[in-house]
Amino acid sequence: MRGRLAIAVSAALVVSALPTYAQAEPEPRLNQAIADQTITWSACAEFEGLECGTFQAPFDWRKPDDGRTVTIAVSRLRPKNGQAKGSVLTNPGGPGGPGRILPLLYTGRAKLVDNMEIIGIDPRGTGASTNVTCGGFDWLGLADPRDRSRANTELIYDAAELQATACQTLSGEFGRVVNTEQTVRDLDLLRQLLGREKINWIGYSGGSWMGAYYATYFPNRVDKFVLDSNTDFTSTFQDIFDNFGYGFERRFRTDFLPWVARYDSLYHLGTTAEQVRQAYETTRAKLAADPLTLPDGTLVNGVLLDSVLFRAQYSKLLFADAAATLASLDQATKTGVTALAQLPAALAQYPDAQNGTLFAITCNDTKFKHNRATLAAEAERLGRQYPLIGYYQVLAPCAFWDRPQLELKKPTGKGVPPVLMVQSVRDPATPLEGAQRAHRNFEGSRLLTVTDEGDHGVYGFGNACVDDIVEAFIVDGKVPPKDLTCPGMPLPDPTAPAAATTPMLVGWPL
Repeated sequence: MRGRLAIAVSAALVVSALPTYAQAEPEPRLNQAIADQTITWSACAEFEGLECGTFQAPFDWRKPDDGRTVTIAVSRLRPKNGQAKGSVLTNPGGPGGPGRILPLLYTGRAKLVDNMEIIGIDPRGTGASTNVTCGGFDWLGLADPRDRSRANTELIYDAAELQATACQTLSGEFGRVVNTEQTVRDLDLLRQLLGREKINWIGYSGGSWMGAYYATYFPNRVDKFVLDSNTDFTSTFQDIFDNFGYGFERRFRTDFLPWVARYDSLYHLGTTAEQVRQAYETTRAKLAADPLTLPDGTLVNGVLLDSVLFRAQYSKLLFADAAATLASLDQATKTGVTALAQLPAALAQYPDAQNGTLFAITCNDTKFKHNRATLAAEAERLGRQYPLIGYYQVLAPCAFWDRPQLELKKPTGKGVPPVLMVQSVRDPATPLEGAQRAHRNFEGSRLLTVTDEGDHGVYGFGNACVDDIVEAFIVDGKVPPKDLTCPGMPLPDPTAPAAATTPMLVGWPL
């Protein structure tokens, strides 16, 4: 995907002596039909090279024998010889990202795919599994959060409250059982149906949260777990999302703006990072006051420009499209003419089920402590500090959520085999500081820090040092004896011939 670095892994990897682990969560009494089912695999219509199937899980794992079920859709990438040493379950993040496509990311990772079957999963609520919905409503685009006038602020939180009402009303009772506890029980049922005593895991971003919670609920079912681009899964979703502002601002100012300035001959936005930032601020202000209409009818305002730049911070491979879009809009606000026929693919809307699952999991899982007044004060504080996206409060609907009675077990790592955490130092969505806190608070974890890197999602995206360590861990069972580091990958040269790329598969927004 990116130009590869020839990096040797210098740290010695040894197999750790494993302690005696805690007992697994007692298995609920299942409906016999669920316990006896098998997954019928067939070629995926949507994803060439994968097999797809479905299974039924209890509608509510707290009442597993009441006869109600939901459908969970899965995919599989099998070793060519058909003999797998184990199963690796995967998750692209979100929470709520559909993951059946994710195994395709690893088709070039011979050591992994020659030894393991790779399983992709659309978690309950999203993708081809039983869906939740918010009726297509997405409150974030309704008003510009930088406008802190009384009327606009009231509109923002009216919209957040409507988001909560729409999601909960239209998803009904099912929306109340789309949460982490229910999902990890679905995963453990999948483990049983795959015929495995233990499973392996590769989870990115929100998938680090899910992996940590599976390990907490089922510690003696854990083999080798890789948590990549880590949330602080020992904290709450509110704390995690409150860190969006500084994480994205750091990536924006440290990597993206200087990179655009370096190629001023191409983008004409300034020769210093501050000049480029001022070009963004000037363009944004003009679009907020007088939006542009593209030939396809799309209205481009300040919020949409923020979205272009926000999404680009996830991967250096998105920098060039974002810079070109900013340059085009900068020119258009000066001349009234734009060569931009449509917005880049990075702005494609996600299915409503993914958005609905995001809110269901984050608002159901953990308590939310804000109200309208404290939300407004927090937005103004974070917005002043981190203007790129500090004003945006993705989880504001949780302040208006009718949360079910749910107390998740707290991940501590006690009784869990060592997990491997992979983290870039300037990750925008899940900042390093949160990963380090989770590492300190999750007993036995090993942290692989990727220096001079800001991409969200590291394993499988071309960093040879990271790939080797992760595969030695999963395939060979070699647990690093201590924390490790790997160097990051260089930023791309937008003037070089275009190279083939691997699509970014990490879910929104984590």
